[in-house]
Amino acid sequence: MPALRKIAKYGMYGTGAVAVGASVALGMGLLKKESSDDVTEEFVTSKTVTSREQSIKQLKERKFDVLVVGGGATGSGCALDATTRGLSTALVERADFASGTSSRSTKLIHGGVRYLEKAVFQLDLGQLQLVFEALHERKAMIDHAPHLAHPLAIITPCYKWWEVPYFWAGMKAYDFVAGTQGLFWSSLMTARSASRVFPTLSDVRDGGDRLCGAIVYYDGQMDDARMNLAIATTAVRAGATVANYTEVLKLEKDANGKITGAIAKDLETGEEFRIQAKSIINAAGPFVDALRSMDTPDVPKIVAPSSGVHVTLPDFYSPQDMGLIVPKTEDGRVVFMLPWQGHTIAGTTDTACDLTMEPKGSEEEVAFILKAIKDYLTVDVRKEDLLSVWSGIRPLASDPSAGNTENISRDHVVFADASGLVTITGGKWTTYRLMAEDAVNKAIEQCNLVTPRECQTANIKLTGAVGYKPTTFTEIAQSYTVPHRPGHIDTQVAKHLATAYGTKSFEVTKIAEDRKLGQRLVRGHPYIEAEVVFSVKDEMCRTISDFIARRTRLAFLDTRATSMTIDRVGELMAAELGWDDAKLKQEISNARSFLKSFQLE
Repeated sequence: MPALRKIAKYGMYGTGAVAVGASVALGMGLLKKESSDDVTEEFVTSKTVTSREQSIKQLKERKFDVLVVGGGATGSGCALDATTRGLSTALVERADFASGTSSRSTKLIHGGVRYLEKAVFQLDLGQLQLVFEALHERKAMIDHAPHLAHPLAIITPCYKWWEVPYFWAGMKAYDFVAGTQGLFWSSLMTARSASRVFPTLSDVRDGGDRLCGAIVYYDGQMDDARMNLAIATTAVRAGATVANYTEVLKLEKDANGKITGAIAKDLETGEEFRIQAKSIINAAGPFVDALRSMDTPDVPKIVAPSSGVHVTLPDFYSPQDMGLIVPKTEDGRVVFMLPWQGHTIAGTTDTACDLTMEPKGSEEEVAFILKAIKDYLTVDVRKEDLLSVWSGIRPLASDPSAGNTENISRDHVVFADASGLVTITGGKWTTYRLMAEDAVNKAIEQCNLVTPRECQTANIKLTGAVGYKPTTFTEIAQSYTVPHRPGHIDTQVAKHLATAYGTKSFEVTKIAEDRKLGQRLVRGHPYIEAEVVFSVKDEMCRTISDFIARRTRLAFLDTRATSMTIDRVGELMAAELGWDDAKLKQEISNARSFLKSFQLE
């Protein structure tokens, strides 16, 4: 039974064997604990990211063991996994890294607390498997990129007396199952204490129910787009050939119908070329069916796309160090309200939708979110406070028997078609590394690839993580020289650089010093001009939209402020990339059009 084997694998990290009974304990003696030693430096072959021109040249000339299609979290994870096993690896992405689902999440690294509830009440070992996987992978993500991920306290308010023991018992069971994989123990708060730590929490709901108490538990929080980018750049530094804005047009096969490569197109130059590969991993997120149809026309679709909308609100909606969970909305779903990068984000919805590259939030979905949080807050929740609205499409593995997308499996599916095309879909951000491992295993098995090593990613720190400390921002502040104020930098900027770039932030400040690019791009936000140059040189940033949405997160935080930066970002990128006036004008126009997808009409 695969579910039992996986439960045993992950149950070893905590005391979960007792929770799931003797069936889990049977497998415990067969397991070895993974090493916690950092082996990052062993695989780093380059301190810098290969230029786009070099990457395209390599794609044309080399024959790869693995070609990954899709530059989201899972695809980038596949590239990192494959290259660190010793496989020659390429990755192509038709847009930008994390341009789809991976940059549009709730920014949480879920430990699977909701799956535990389903496992208990439905007696579902599959759901319990998800709990153990999520707990293990959550801890790994925070360890691998501590500058991009951290624990976050989340409060669950109780407005009926029975909710206090119910949620308390559930969270204690979760603590018990988590064991050493837990972040911090959950705690019980009185109504008075809850109001003190979360001042905007309402004492009385509209129906007259009074606050009885609250439960506080901990989950992980991250910068999803920059986490994705860190995975991709780590893969490049480990030897993978990676190119964004490169689209697969056609799959190539031999006389036996087995895949031998793909025809790709450089979307910047329009040039088409062949990529030779022994295996192809389809990690195109919600668009995996498009690649499968290249392999087998009219193939049945396996993805049920679901839209998840979020909104950004001012920081005064929530404390800076604690989020809120609305445990059950009017239609039975869960909504989060969380502090993130000096603002408050709230979401999400879960609605069946059509596929599109730039999904938008609707008035109805935004109204649903605002109504859900309004009943729990003393703040006058207003549409006028909206700073940004974004929508992401989840690639849920479809199940014809499910009545709504909330009940479709979040667990991932990996399979191979007769041609050898390996497809991975479903899953969630938290388990991207595990999903990538499964996909690469399948490619090795399906295409008889020879690899000198097993999966190494459990112990590889991502770009910027090696040497990072919580006090790194103080070193940045003390080492950076601002004209007329030697030895000082604004604390907000220093903290931003440290948490966005980790130890790579010193390269950003070096650019700021050498080229006098230490000015903020816009008042009220910590982004500086040097980041534009760095993102082009070291982070494969190719468009203004890449920078405002995924190298920085300004489009997700404040569309008005973002609009004020576009011209200057364009000027800096034009100087680095050699754009002429016509190209610059077009890029600015594209960025302003893109920004509209973060606004309600």
